[in-house]
Amino acid sequence: MRGHITPAADAVVVGPENAGIGVTLADGRRFARCLRCDMWIEHAVPDPAVATWATMPPFSELPKPRRGATLSEAIVMRVIALNKALHASVFTLLAIVLTLLETNLTRLHAWARHAIDRLTGSLNDTGQKASSDWLAREVQHVFDLKPGTIKVLLALAVAYAAVEWTEAVGLWLEKRWAEYLTVLATAGFLPLEVHELIAKVTVLRMVALVVNVALIVWLLRNKHLFGLRGGEATLHADNAVDWDAVLAAPTPARGRRVAPVAR
Repeated sequence: MRGHITPAADAVVVGPENAGIGVTLADGRRFARCLRCDMWIEHAVPDPAVATWATMPPFSELPKPRRGATLSEAIVMRVIALNKALHASVFTLLAIVLTLLETNLTRLHAWARHAIDRLTGSLNDTGQKASSDWLAREVQHVFDLKPGTIKVLLALAVAYAAVEWTEAVGLWLEKRWAEYLTVLATAGFLPLEVHELIAKVTVLRMVALVVNVALIVWLLRNKHLFGLRGGEATLHADNAVDWDAVLAAPTPARGRRVAPVAR
């Protein structure tokens, strides 16, 4: 996604057969075509002692950047990975909070009991009493926190965090197993999301459901998972760059527009 890829800048000799990617002018200046952005960039002819090649190798052996559909899909995969990392961060934070609750539950119950006693026994004014009753009811929820419930929630939070972090790292590194894991894990959440949406319709829940369904459909279709659209074999065929067409097309820098680069 960044940086110029100019193989012609690393060869001592660039012949006429390489005119699509590099040319050396009569005055000794070398112009090399970036295979990523197609700009022609001025370079000094490299010293034979440090040059990568004495003469340009066949084009099939040159380093090439990703372009077109392959690059677009890589960008989308990074966006999905960041989304999963956000989910993983939330579950990690939840696991930390639950751990603190579990280890301090006795003291938390003692604090809640003391707070309720003070709220219900020290205020006599009608308005203040109404406020204290409301606060007392809210504090009372602390007693609903049972050790067994917290342990179950903590185990779920740790499990979800581990899965989401695994997805995030795998997708960022563009591992195919991570694509399968993401589809299966995201699909596993859908029944819960539908249940929550039926219980109460909110914009956030609707958006979350739509995004997750779209994510599953995109991965299945574009990454050819589970043998769809021919599987992995056709995935690479569909995303292959037609370099002959790329090199034959006019470049935005041909003739005048160049960017000198000091080497």
